[in-house]
Amino acid sequence: MAAAASLTEPHVLAQTKAQLFPEDDADSYVVADTQFAQDRWVDDQPIASAVKSRLAPFNHVRVGSGYPDLVGVRRLDSDYLAVDRLGEEPPLVAIEAKGHVGGTVDVERGIVQAYDRLHEANVAFVSAPETAITATDRTLARQLNVGVLGVTDHGNIEVLERPRIVGNRTADEATAIRFQASAQGVADQNFSLNHPKNYLAVPLAVYHDRDARTLIDEHVVSAVEGAFRGASFLGLVDERGAGYCLTSLGQEVVRFALREYPSVSAALAAFEQWQGSPKRFLDVAPRWGQLTRQVVFDYPATELLVTELQTMHDDGLPAPSLVDLVQWLHAQHPTFTVELFLRGDDDVRQRALTADGELRPEILQSGAAYHSPTVFQLKAMLYHAGILTERGSEPSNLDPAADEWALCEPLARGR
Repeated sequence: MAAAASLTEPHVLAQTKAQLFPEDDADSYVVADTQFAQDRWVDDQPIASAVKSRLAPFNHVRVGSGYPDLVGVRRLDSDYLAVDRLGEEPPLVAIEAKGHVGGTVDVERGIVQAYDRLHEANVAFVSAPETAITATDRTLARQLNVGVLGVTDHGNIEVLERPRIVGNRTADEATAIRFQASAQGVADQNFSLNHPKNYLAVPLAVYHDRDARTLIDEHVVSAVEGAFRGASFLGLVDERGAGYCLTSLGQEVVRFALREYPSVSAALAAFEQWQGSPKRFLDVAPRWGQLTRQVVFDYPATELLVTELQTMHDDGLPAPSLVDLVQWLHAQHPTFTVELFLRGDDDVRQRALTADGELRPEILQSGAAYHSPTVFQLKAMLYHAGILTERGSEPSNLDPAADEWALCEPLARGR
């Protein structure tokens, strides 16, 4: 068991994450600040590898005027909140941790920092060794609507003050964490299949009166579960119990098919001719390709990529490499760039990011640093839709310095 004096900030934060964001909760996502990915803590104490492993993945996310120690999205248990808010969107949670540094624990400073995060977060906590939290600290936290979590010597968490959820709008950087926690996030997911036809067929199969999975297997692709998972990422279907239902975007796909074919059955049969085709989908099926363009542009990451690639074109970089693109994006949208492009496992982010969240450029030269759902599957879909000039590559086959990310149809500058 850890002695009270050994409860440094990294230890406190690791225990807090383990309880508030359990690993078996698939509907949540959380990152620790990049300062905890380093080898040593502020008072030159080493950060144990087991602690870093528990805190990973890392990112430097601005919320309010600073960078919380932990920021994530999860529907918290009622034990942690003053008011139960069931049925609403999961809150953006910011946590400031305080531990023993030179024999002291500055809990008051942590409370003030957590209060600042409430300008953009929905709920904020300070977490500290339980024995260091005073009655005065708890009174201040209640006044500021900051939750207080006490970490015991045995590593348990005691909820000392429960905050209310507030309805603040999250800023651009925190929105990246919401994206990862959504059904469309790429954190622990994978598009699995790199051709958009496999996903466009799913709404047709769901709408059909026969078994949807059987229809996909017969007419489209044998990797049925991958097709359904990708259709969910693209916002075409929503999982409901053991089955799926159409979203409004999925309904539009069905309407399109019924304009083009006499029935949904005929539309699904048409998909058989495209199985195994290496050609760009826009070229072999132009109208379906245009529909694909609309669908993938509705995916949250696409608009960001297209907007910034157009800006790079305007600034004289018409065909940037993957390395160029990631460095450019990180300067404009650091949190989203890290979440979208860099793997969260195998200590990639520990090696790629400094304590202040800056990129180490040398890491970007290795294909193994990149997230496959973005550089392979998403890029391949953008290629098939006629948005990008080149298809994607698996990280194992990727040369980031030569991997081109260029728009097929860049606009003239100033128009």
